Amino acid sequence: MHMSLSNQYNLLVILGPTASGKTGLGVQLARHYHGEILSADSRQVFKGMDLGAGKDLNEYGEIPYHLIDLVEPGSDYSVFHYQQDFFRAYQDICQRQTLPIMVGGTGLYIDAITQNFTLKEVPINHELRQSLSTLTLAQLQEKLLTLKPEQHNNTDLLVRPRLVRAIEIALGEKESLEPPSYPPIKPLILGIQWPRSELRERITERLKERFNQGMLEEVETLHQQGVSYDRLEFFGLEYRLIAQHLKGELNYNDMFQKLNSQIHQFAKRQDTWFRKMQRRGDQIHWLDAHQNLVEQALTVVNQFNFVSPETL
Repeated sequence: MHMSLSNQYNLLVILGPTASGKTGLGVQLARHYHGEILSADSRQVFKGMDLGAGKDLNEYGEIPYHLIDLVEPGSDYSVFHYQQDFFRAYQDICQRQTLPIMVGGTGLYIDAITQNFTLKEVPINHELRQSLSTLTLAQLQEKLLTLKPEQHNNTDLLVRPRLVRAIEIALGEKESLEPPSYPPIKPLILGIQWPRSELRERITERLKERFNQGMLEEVETLHQQGVSYDRLEFFGLEYRLIAQHLKGELNYNDMFQKLNSQIHQFAKRQDTWFRKMQRRGDQIHWLDAHQNLVEQALTVVNQFNFVSPETL
């Protein structure tokens, strides 16, 4: 079945915490509606970071996907860049009259599109970095929270280089220039919901699977190719803790346990973000993971007046 944009909505969004089955559902809906997938994941944009970023590329089959493997791991890639890349791909999909389906778990990336954010590029500010270099981690945390009381990403508060970059962006965005004009997005949002205990089991199983597939070797390879251990800190939990293991600071078992519990905490934070979206007024159509996800999703989507390209 061919489907394009509806009169009411112009983007289908599938969100949910890590290991909830978003990619699988996205692919099945893309198959059903002749759609294409736009990833909303802050780490999947990096090449060579496959298992650590949970890309599951084998799941896509023949379905076209976008916003994965865009840049080298050493690149500075921000929400601003994501927004630009998203709209380039989105307009291309719309011109081909196919259905754009956003799939992801990075709340900030989803918001940057669905809330029609105004963002600007913030270059590196060497003077600012120099002045911040004398501050303690606690002082940096305080500075960022003063600038952004609703700090979105807990990791930014724990890792020094990320804290510095977050402060740089927060200050830089205050001197905002005229924004680029993007088409307003009207999203129809589906969310996948698991009972917490079952999601924890799924996360643990998936983590074991990713190690069996060679996640540790992936991080070793990135390091051998010149990505410093410091830089790996930027790429989130898996890369940080595996780097600590490779440096000899954590044994394998401790690394696995620590990583597992931190991914569970990350899933809770994702959940908190989605609840915040709802409180703000976004309608999320929650799907029960115990029932057939595709059938539930089709029931929701088919209520709306999606137009087949032939009638446009």
